[in-house]
Amino acid sequence: MKKTTLIFLRSLIIIFGIVVIGFLIRVPLTEGRAVNLDLYQIYADPFILFGYIASIPFFVALYKSFKILGYYGQNKIFSLIAVRELKIIKYCAILFSIFILSAGIFIILFHNKEDDPAGFISLSILTTFLSIVVACIAGVIEKKLQKAIDLNIDK
Repeated sequence: MKKTTLIFLRSLIIIFGIVVIGFLIRVPLTEGRAVNLDLYQIYADPFILFGYIASIPFFVALYKSFKILGYYGQNKIFSLIAVRELKIIKYCAILFSIFILSAGIFIILFHNKEDDPAGFISLSILTTFLSIVVACIAGVIEKKLQKAIDLNIDK
């Protein structure tokens, strides 16, 4: 992979992280029930705090993918460190899907009867599915990379 491609992929990860941070900061201000609240009440809402806690595994996985691209650029991709980083990405994706699934179940059980939770539920299902796909892909790549390292050590 060329150096420009690595720089492009790393910049995409950074831009994606900035967009998600902007989303996490901006959306609570425009949320329907937070229109008449002050900043402290908005950001002290338990559901919004849960969203911030749930985003931690997402950002850890972004950081680890950024590091894996660095290992690839340094020709250290076939190392145990890269396998460990992929394992962390897999666990972060699983944890993120559990957080999103639990938020969806919470909304199903405790939503205001006047509100329609269909949009949030569909986004929860989609996000859970995508994070499970990321966990599966990271797991497959982790096993293939570990097998390649084991074959290289045996020689």
